[in-house]
Amino acid sequence: MANIKIGQKNIFIIGTGAIGTALAVFLSLAGRPVRLVRGSVNGVGTLVRRFRVEMEGEAFCEADVEVTALDSLGDIDGIVVLASKSFGNENLAITLRKKVHNSPVVLLQNGLGVERSFLDHGYPHVYRCVLFVTSQQIGPSAVCFKPVATSPIGIERGDSAHLHAVVNQLDTPDFRFESAHQIQSVIWKKAIINCVFNSVCPLLDIDNGIFHRNSDALALARRVIAECLVVAEANGVTLRLCDIENSLLKISRVSEGQAISTLQDIRSRRRTEIDTLNPEIVRIAAQLELQNAVPETRLLGELIRIKSELARH
Repeated sequence: MANIKIGQKNIFIIGTGAIGTALAVFLSLAGRPVRLVRGSVNGVGTLVRRFRVEMEGEAFCEADVEVTALDSLGDIDGIVVLASKSFGNENLAITLRKKVHNSPVVLLQNGLGVERSFLDHGYPHVYRCVLFVTSQQIGPSAVCFKPVATSPIGIERGDSAHLHAVVNQLDTPDFRFESAHQIQSVIWKKAIINCVFNSVCPLLDIDNGIFHRNSDALALARRVIAECLVVAEANGVTLRLCDIENSLLKISRVSEGQAISTLQDIRSRRRTEIDTLNPEIVRIAAQLELQNAVPETRLLGELIRIKSELARH
């Protein structure tokens, strides 16, 4: 396999939230030139900020990272990493198309179909990552980060040589990445897990550990998983309930005390990404004439939409 050198001096992380900040710190400490980009803020200058990442056992690390706005960037030569909210992808795809050209785009976003805008706008190299980490903002320049497992990156459009180079550039000792050749099954598995976490936890206003602590919450999770598996199977993706439940419980234990992203957004009166989770499963189910197969998944998604709207007004 050719070891194509892509973006050896340029990694642009769009999104200055908990995931983007943590990744930028780890890349900086590993000696990779990295820049954090504010995707939704224009007209501000470039500055250098010190960010702090706290981990288990009171360990922490800090790094100075350059922060800029998207409109301050000219042509982008390197790797573009999307750690922003997926509801902005259509606008980003339009804006970035004039800047990115042939540079690879890597999506670090939850849900189904988040890559659609970039494929529709003809990006030549689009790669999808499924994150197995949790990260939570604990201050203006600080996050609490917990790795669960190595996060796979797979091809939506591109080739294995470019994928290999992208993974080599992004992988660090504390935030691990690996190449995946069957990314769709991983995307569906994580999306189903997120359908549970991002609906049940915000509705109960509780941390991620609820599923290993409470049998009723786990029973609800099993029912949602079973509904989603019917849709996944009809869409050509075969998964096992026990595997998804085991992963859900592992994440629940590891991220005990942490709030899932949708709950963080609701508490902060921000727009959530629920549309790419429960409602997207419902949309796909309707396309497959399985709309009656996902009643609890639909209800939980609708309740989160309502709760999110109420919080923002």
